[in-house]
Amino acid sequence: MTSTPLVNRRGALAALAAGWCAPLGAQPAFPSRPITLVVGYPPGGSTDLTARIIAPELGKRLGQTVVIDNVGGAGGTLGAQKVAAAKPDGHTLLLGTNNEMSIHKLINRAARIDGSSDFTPLGLIASQPMMLVASAAAGVKTLDEFLDKVKRHPGRFSYGSAGIGTALHLAGEMIKQRAGLFVVHIPYRGVAPLTNDLVGGQLEYGVFVMSSGLPHVRSGKVVALGSTQLRPSTLAPDIKPLGAHPQLKGLDIASWFGLFGPLNLPGPIAQALQSALRDALASPDVRRKLEDSGATLADPATDLAAFMRAERDKYRRIVQWANISE
Repeated sequence: MTSTPLVNRRGALAALAAGWCAPLGAQPAFPSRPITLVVGYPPGGSTDLTARIIAPELGKRLGQTVVIDNVGGAGGTLGAQKVAAAKPDGHTLLLGTNNEMSIHKLINRAARIDGSSDFTPLGLIASQPMMLVASAAAGVKTLDEFLDKVKRHPGRFSYGSAGIGTALHLAGEMIKQRAGLFVVHIPYRGVAPLTNDLVGGQLEYGVFVMSSGLPHVRSGKVVALGSTQLRPSTLAPDIKPLGAHPQLKGLDIASWFGLFGPLNLPGPIAQALQSALRDALASPDVRRKLEDSGATLADPATDLAAFMRAERDKYRRIVQWANISE
């Protein structure tokens, strides 16, 4: 019987030990394959547009392709659930909004995800104002006319949003709360049917994200009564902030977009993604495209987790006042 030389045995043992120990200390290169950026809404909306502006620039800085994956449904929560369940290796990310990340859990205690505890926040990208509009059939041209008419006829008029618990819905309820209005909320399944009813005169008032509503304002199909952010939009400086009116003083709410990864994303990977996002947002081309879409870029120093806590406190107050639930 031939014996194995001692040196060969030692070499084999050393190789085996190296195979056992390497995974304990080694981090695989990141990114090692294309990155999926999940958008919880169908193509064509403001969230999808923001993702498509950001994705190529992230890809350039990370050295990998960033692929958009539209997982629409349930107000953005289906896409968020997909990312929350993904392996925390940085290859599956979420372009999240306040709808699913900060509002959903407030109106649905049984929600499967919580934006404040089930994700790694990577960076705030931008915000976009919403605006209150009137259909041509409503017969009002100014905010003062709207407030006067609705107060004189409580309960007669309705406003629409893209769904229960969306930022659009909360903006509408904030308007009602501050001005002491009784207007019935009608939730639609998205912007398209809301637009159809406003343009067709079946609905008197509505709340749009500015980029979605502005073409209809410019064409004269609906009338803009004011924007929901205190700071005027650079895209439409002629539309005055609602919060500047004495009856709506201080009203300030926007639709915002942020980048998130699954919970427990390793520190070096999170830092690489944060650095790539900062560099992408500093690109003049990205800034121009986002501003042309109606967005205002976030301050690069913004702490996304702290920002979300403040936003959730704001939303909680209006959700409780309006008794919003689903």
